[in-house]
Amino acid sequence: MTGITIALSKGRIFEETLPLLAAAGITPLEDPESSRKLILQTSRDDVRLIIVRASDVPTYVEYGAADLGIAGKDVLLEHGGVGLYQPLDLEIARCRMMVAVPDGFDYAAAVRQGARLRVATKYVQTAREHFAAKGVHVDLIKLYGSMELAPLVGLSDAIVDLVSSGNTLKANGLKAVEEIAQISSRLVVNQAALKLKRELIQPMLDAFAGAIGKAA
Repeated sequence: MTGITIALSKGRIFEETLPLLAAAGITPLEDPESSRKLILQTSRDDVRLIIVRASDVPTYVEYGAADLGIAGKDVLLEHGGVGLYQPLDLEIARCRMMVAVPDGFDYAAAVRQGARLRVATKYVQTAREHFAAKGVHVDLIKLYGSMELAPLVGLSDAIVDLVSSGNTLKANGLKAVEEIAQISSRLVVNQAALKLKRELIQPMLDAFAGAIGKAA
């Protein structure tokens, strides 16, 4: 395809991306929440959207199956960002990556004493690097959902997860004790596509850049 393919995930990122796409004259012709299609045409003949899992967006862009994509910094930290140009922080889907523990757990003492912590997370690479930098030994347990349950049933001492309001932690008797990173969604571009399709991609980058902040 000589046009542009943009990889997006359903849900919050898709919804918060719509005003940015509109700034570039791009409107999806179908709603991914109601359509079963994974490739969506848009109001521009030269632009199509592909709907993929959030964690897969960098891979589709890295290998050129998509020219651009929008992915959370949490996903990019895990992916490593290989082969990707990250020109814009879109300032959408904001949250924080945090370490959280049960209310009664003395995290500061555990970390200070160099105790071996069991940490449940789906962000294994990010958690490994964070605790290694602190000199803390951790056993990492990979989970894909309901992180808050892990400490409650004795599977882990702590979790590393994304936190927005903190209400879910509070409802499950957990507290955030350390921030690892501020998270927002980034625009990622395939490096080869940027060279070969610059005349199509650059105006999009300019439109997105102009719309950042106004979409919030």
